[in-house]
Parts: sequence; structure tokens; C-alpha cells
Amino acid sequence: MTDDLPVPAPSARRTLTGIAPVAWEHPADRAALQTLRAIPGLDELVRRVMGFLGERGVRQLFTADSVRVNERQRPRLHALYMEVLETLDWPERPDLFVTQTPFVNAMAVGFEKPFIVVHTGALGILQEPQQRVLLGHEVGHVMSGHSTYSTLALLFLSFGFNAIPGLGLIALPIQLALLEWYRKAEFSADRAGLLASQDPIETMGMFLLFAGGKGDANETNLDEFLAQAQEYESDSGAIDLLFKLLNVSGRTHPFNTVRAAELQRWVQAGGYDAIINGEYARRGAPNERPLTDDYADAAGYYGEKMKGMMNQVAEAARRATDTMNNVFRNEDE
Repeated sequence: MTDDLPVPAPSARRTLTGIAPVAWEHPADRAALQTLRAIPGLDELVRRVMGFLGERGVRQLFTADSVRVNERQRPRLHALYMEVLETLDWPERPDLFVTQTPFVNAMAVGFEKPFIVVHTGALGILQEPQQRVLLGHEVGHVMSGHSTYSTLALLFLSFGFNAIPGLGLIALPIQLALLEWYRKAEFSADRAGLLASQDPIETMGMFLLFAGGKGDANETNLDEFLAQAQEYESDSGAIDLLFKLLNVSGRTHPFNTVRAAELQRWVQAGGYDAIINGEYARRGAPNERPLTDDYADAAGYYGEKMKGMMNQVAEAARRATDTMNNVFRNEDE
């Protein structure tokens, strides 16, 4: 399966000069975010959260008990981070923190001036090539403006509906919409991580490590993992579909097999190669992608998903009917 992935050029990674986030953003992410912003009360929620915590309050949490990366603090990680920012041609330099936790994760948080936090659990299982992917993923979140809403989602998950005084259960619909958008935003950021790395195999390898932890290079097999991803997506029983919906409903991130499969589809469809060859939207260009196109593409994405689900449910019903008919036929005989 890795034979289908582009082999990175032996030369240095290409700087994607002036690239606009819309170039890599998943249409379901953009459409879901615009739908989220249209929910009545969301603006009030953002205002209350920012008033309750503020940018300074969020940042203090990590300044107090994390390590801020710079030229003198974790210099190798800092150099890698600078490479990622240069590759994605992002002139801003969001603060980068490393926090001590066994959880394998990273995040872009904050409101007016977002920053990036990487967990030691992630750094512990990722080698430098995958760390580049992870940093590119988080920079992609920052460039796409995801951090305001992802911070809201993290607050809800960490502290519940009553984290912000006066909201209570009216926040429930917003939380569900936030999580649905958050999962789609991960697909966009995964593409940014690939563009920062420009190595599809190492990028897919990050999902493998996230799913199964650190292992000797001879003990993990990316082709087997991608085959596993296909197996998961092809499970067609009605019960399988129900479990998939229930298992993911409260998560911020899609399953790692799903992320690998989704990114592989984007590569195979030519989206990655087009950007590497210079065919992408630039920041500030007057012809940025209209939202109507995002809604149309998102409808196609969800429509294909729903069509597949309905076909699978219909097939399951047909098999059940055939089974019952055979039972009655045997009784008649």
C-alpha cells in the first residue's frame, strides 16, 4: 500500500511560499466551522469564555508548569519547529511549550494569540521525522484559526458544561457541534502536517505510532496498519455502524486508522502533489475559495458516507430477510 504513496524528493523540502490554509483545509472542516459559527449563542459563549479566562489566564496555566521552547531550551526541537514554520511560510512564531504528561497528544490553544503545547508522551514515541509532522499539524491548526474553538472544546471536555458560569445545559448543542467540527479539523491539520514533512510514509507512520505506541522499526509494519484501516472502514454490519458512531461521538480526534485512510485518499486524489508542484491558493489572493464550494464538497463527503452506510444497512437487512425466509422454508418442509 505504501507503493501508492509518493516518494519524497532527495532535495530539501520545498517552501510553500504564501500558502493559504484553504489550500489544504478539508471541505467538511470549513463547512462545519461556518455552521458552528452560525449557532445562536456561540458568540456569547466565546465572549464569556474569553472574559472568564482570558488569553493571559490560559497562557499562565502552561507558563507555570511547562517548558517553553527556544534556542536555549530544547534547542533541537526549536530548530525543527523553525524549519516547519519556514516550510509553511508562516511569519508568526507562536510560543511552543512542552508539558510533562504520558498522554500522546499535542494541541494549539488560546484565543487572540494562540500557542502550541506538545506532550512529552508524544515526543517519547516519535522520532524527528514524525515530530516534524506533529509540529506541522499544530501550526496548521494555528494558521486555520482553529485554536479559539478547539480551546472551547477542550474546556468542555475538561471541566464539563458548568465550566463557564451561567451557561449550564444550554451549552450541550454547542459542545456536540464543537466535537463534530473538531474531528473534521483534524483532517485539515493532518494535511498540513504532511505538507510540513513532505514525506507521506513518515506521516502515515505517525498515525501508526499514535495507535500502537513506540516499537522497534523492525516490529512495526505500515502496510499492515493501512490494511487494518481499510478493514475498519469496510466493516459493513448495521451493528458495526452503530458502534462506530457511538465510539467516536465524544472524541475530539478521529481514530488513527481513519485519519491515515483519509489522508491517503487525499494523496491518491492528487491534492498533495498539486500543492508540492506550486498549485495552491496564496494568502491574500482575491479568488479564495467561496464558502458555497465548501458546502457543496462537504455535502458530497457526507453524502458518500451516508450513501455507503445506507447501502450497508440495506445489505444487512437483505441478508436478514434471506435468513428468515430460509428458516420458514425449512420449517414448511
